[in-house]
Amino acid sequence: MNKIKIAILSGLLIAVAGSCSEDYLELTPKGQTLTTNYYQNEDEAFSGLVAAYDLMRKYSGGFDNIATFMGSGSDDQLAGGGSATDGVGIHAMTDFSISPYSVPESFWSDFYQGIFRANILLQKLPTTTMDDSTKSRFTAEAKSLRALYYFNLVILFKNVPLLTEPLSTSEIYNVTQASSDDVYAQIEKDLAEAIPNLPSSVPADENGRITQGAAKALLGKVYLYNNKKTEAAQILSEVNGTPGQTSPYGYKLLSNFADLWKTDNKFNSESILEVVHTNQGNTYWGISYGSKDEGNMINTMVGPRGYVKKSDDAPNLPSGWSFAVFTQNFYDAIKDDPRFSATVLDLKTMQSEGKVDYLAGYQDTGYFVNKFTPRQSDVSTLGGDAVLNYRQDFYVIRLADTYLMEAEALGGTGARAQALLDAVRARVGLPSITVSLDAIKKERRLELAGEGQRFFDLVRWGDAASVLSSRGFVSGKNEILPIPYTELRNTKMVQNPGY
Repeated sequence: MNKIKIAILSGLLIAVAGSCSEDYLELTPKGQTLTTNYYQNEDEAFSGLVAAYDLMRKYSGGFDNIATFMGSGSDDQLAGGGSATDGVGIHAMTDFSISPYSVPESFWSDFYQGIFRANILLQKLPTTTMDDSTKSRFTAEAKSLRALYYFNLVILFKNVPLLTEPLSTSEIYNVTQASSDDVYAQIEKDLAEAIPNLPSSVPADENGRITQGAAKALLGKVYLYNNKKTEAAQILSEVNGTPGQTSPYGYKLLSNFADLWKTDNKFNSESILEVVHTNQGNTYWGISYGSKDEGNMINTMVGPRGYVKKSDDAPNLPSGWSFAVFTQNFYDAIKDDPRFSATVLDLKTMQSEGKVDYLAGYQDTGYFVNKFTPRQSDVSTLGGDAVLNYRQDFYVIRLADTYLMEAEALGGTGARAQALLDAVRARVGLPSITVSLDAIKKERRLELAGEGQRFFDLVRWGDAASVLSSRGFVSGKNEILPIPYTELRNTKMVQNPGY
């Protein structure tokens, strides 16, 4: 069944009783929540908003998460895992053999499920009984989430349907794809309308909700990807403020780069928008591939297999699955950088020194993603399966990212671009270098390694073909993913070129 149709059926519990018509007995559902009688008050609307937020987990939750999957398609990482068939999709991304049959369907269906939930909420909010200011905020958050999910869809697939209202199941098979220009226009419109009605900051008990600064940062990123560099630079400057200082929205670079990756350092001053994970969801394998699991799956995926600590000065790690290992090429690029130890867990060296042992996985290099490799103290002792209940949050956008995006939007020239680049480097004790697009590209690679950004950066810069050709990348094809076969079946949609 087409996943957009599934989303239509799964937003709330809907009772379906066979193939009844008016000629047969009709029953009124009792004790069930239907879209026709829900969203009547603020509590119900808030539940709907939380449901729309749930799909942000796609960045770092579940086996097919954005960070490890897209990282494996960059020059920085390899799929890894236990074997060449351990995760068909991620291995197909590494060697660009990806096809409509191997691409994870959830990259399409999860974001459309989030869009469906946002569309339902936006449809129902006007008649919901609640304070006008709260209603305006909920509307702004729903539009921001819809924009975020559409942005992911357009950079992943480019040619996608543009749905701004809930569809009935009878309409779904007649849906066609919109132009990417139209999708970008809708994203920009949603964010522009949302920003004035979002709070500048939130109290601690609302951390994780979208703020005005987060929506502006996202809009700046959207402008940059849509080649509207002047607009991108302007709005990102509002987010960033004076480079190296506290911004008007309270953002500031952490003084210690390694602190970004401490599990308990959630919602720190550098965080603009982050995915919230918890070990209190008691996730178990039966729900690990839906939107109900609340743990960070990257933690399990990037940890080494069969890890054994043999020295007191070795890290105390749980074993993982050895996916998304760093390449030798990336190791050589970062080995002399101050961010190395926080970014790369060099078990190759530790093993040669007799400090640790581990089972070499497929495509093993010995270089693991230290940003997300958990420590034994991070292992959940609560209910569910421990490997599915890591609680480290994931940054969707952080301040160093917006600094470098603004510098890029400025063309890599001028005093402000220089100051933005200098601030990112100064935070880790690096001296100033002359700003240029090439310098910004190198800085993004080292600063954001393992965070799922590199592939999209290479595509945006037009560098993917030259950098990834040895991995099988085909220009004019592999810049975007194929649409999953099941999404095209019995529809009017067409497959992306080359697939």
